[in-house]
Amino acid sequence: MESNADWGSRGGLPQAFLTPGISSFSEFLKGFAPEFLPGGRALPAGAAGPVSMQDIAPHGTTIVAIAFPGGVLLAGDRRATMGNFIAQRDIEKVFPADEFSAVGIAGSAGLAVEVVRLFQLELEHYEKIEGVTLSTDGKANRLATMIRGNLAMAMQGLAVVPLFTGYDEETGEGRIFSYDVTGGMYEEHDFYSVGSGSMFARGALKKLFRPDFSAEDAAVAAVQALYDAADDDSATGGPDLFRKIYPVVAVVTEDGYRRLPDEELSALIEGIMDARRAVPDGPRSPLR
Repeated sequence: MESNADWGSRGGLPQAFLTPGISSFSEFLKGFAPEFLPGGRALPAGAAGPVSMQDIAPHGTTIVAIAFPGGVLLAGDRRATMGNFIAQRDIEKVFPADEFSAVGIAGSAGLAVEVVRLFQLELEHYEKIEGVTLSTDGKANRLATMIRGNLAMAMQGLAVVPLFTGYDEETGEGRIFSYDVTGGMYEEHDFYSVGSGSMFARGALKKLFRPDFSAEDAAVAAVQALYDAADDDSATGGPDLFRKIYPVVAVVTEDGYRRLPDEELSALIEGIMDARRAVPDGPRSPLR
């Protein structure tokens, strides 16, 4: 196989680019230039163990997903931590994967963002080669394969733990998929959360979720859950009204991916904050 230097010095594209191949861009890259894949790089000398890596590399925290009739919502807080420090207050953790799906990231922030960009390219490449888009199940499986390719890095503490959501055009439903660091994929129902504050966010959603949610109801529940996570988890950031830093909230429906603008979120969050001034722990769920 020709190296990058071989064909780059002569000009033009190498034979690998001119030969009909598979529809997976990551598989193509694995054969042509594996060093460009996130899991294809060696860790620097001296990086040993999860604790040391978390201290030197920013980590993203809490992501929540909520399904509602006709769609799904994905939301994430904006804080990244590095050990006991706040590395960034306004990191983006929720991204469109394609027109009808979205992915949120927790874990090693820099590596996770790179995996998301590769995943976006993977879906675009498949559509160009095959002439059709992947099914929702197909997208979820492709992401699982990519995470599995990062296993060696995950064992060294650079884990990527995404939450994938999509609007299934065949069934007209919103779907949620979670993953573990080995690439194991699990379909979740109604709601789910990943990241350091996920235990608290999931507990809040268990009390708030209703199967007849509208998209706006789901947004309120997601922000409430992130607020509760920030209340108990130091790595999760709550809404910052003074800096105007709000969670990233996106919905995916038959109309495609839509990120809620800050103006819309501002009014929603201010209403939640006003209510919490009277009841700091948030809304109560009835006993029966």
